[in-house]
Amino acid sequence: MSKFVCTTCGVQYPESDRAPESCPICKEERQYVNPGGQEWTTLADMKESGKYENQIVKEEEGLYSIKTTPQFGIGQTAYLVQENGFNILWDCITYLDEKTIASIEELGGVDAIAMSHPHFYSTIADWAETFDVPVYIHADDQEWVMELSDRIEFWSGEQLELEAGITLHRLGGHFAGGAVLHWPGGKEGKGILLTGDTIQVVADQEWVSFMYSFPNLIPLPASKVADIAGRVEPLVFDRIYNAFHKIVQENANEAVQRSAKRYIDALEGRLFNT
Repeated sequence: MSKFVCTTCGVQYPESDRAPESCPICKEERQYVNPGGQEWTTLADMKESGKYENQIVKEEEGLYSIKTTPQFGIGQTAYLVQENGFNILWDCITYLDEKTIASIEELGGVDAIAMSHPHFYSTIADWAETFDVPVYIHADDQEWVMELSDRIEFWSGEQLELEAGITLHRLGGHFAGGAVLHWPGGKEGKGILLTGDTIQVVADQEWVSFMYSFPNLIPLPASKVADIAGRVEPLVFDRIYNAFHKIVQENANEAVQRSAKRYIDALEGRLFNT
């Protein structure tokens, strides 16, 4: 029996004597099946290969990034937020080994895990079991949890207050339960927003964007983009970290507001003529 992992999205499935026929997350229009066909691995095989390692980097006071090299699956970055003795892991990566566990324990361990959306569910059941902590996932995305666990807590509503002033906010958009993490104490009290894919920092890192599907370039409607911008406008944050280690360094809330306006103007034909 093995827990098979989809190599395209990095999501792990429950123990089975054979690999699933397909990955529902990748077959859905927001993701994609590898053009070469569905492929599977296991966390055990990844560790035995000796190919992978996790890099844990201090980004700033109270914030560490965790990323697998070489890239595996979607290639997202997870973040460990530290605030007043409370350590929360924001989003997750597939690869987990003893070195990673020891490094995180040296940083004070993990008190909770919170997820932005299904594309990053990876091996969350293993992470939660390893650190003996709850995982917070919005109930609107419950159907996309491929490996259920007693440690998963499905929250509902528009926000969830955790500890040390840290709050999860459901914004929707990319997924119905798509969430962001608001850390008011970040950046020396100026505030940080960890956005996953819900608000995506783009190549010009003074701007952000919003999509229903990023790999397949399916946009969101103007009304939803306006709703997302309106929901974060009251929050105090000066910096954004997205899921791929791109950062709006300052005036991040302003960047969200003007980016939303540009996006809506483009959709409605006011931004340009071609």
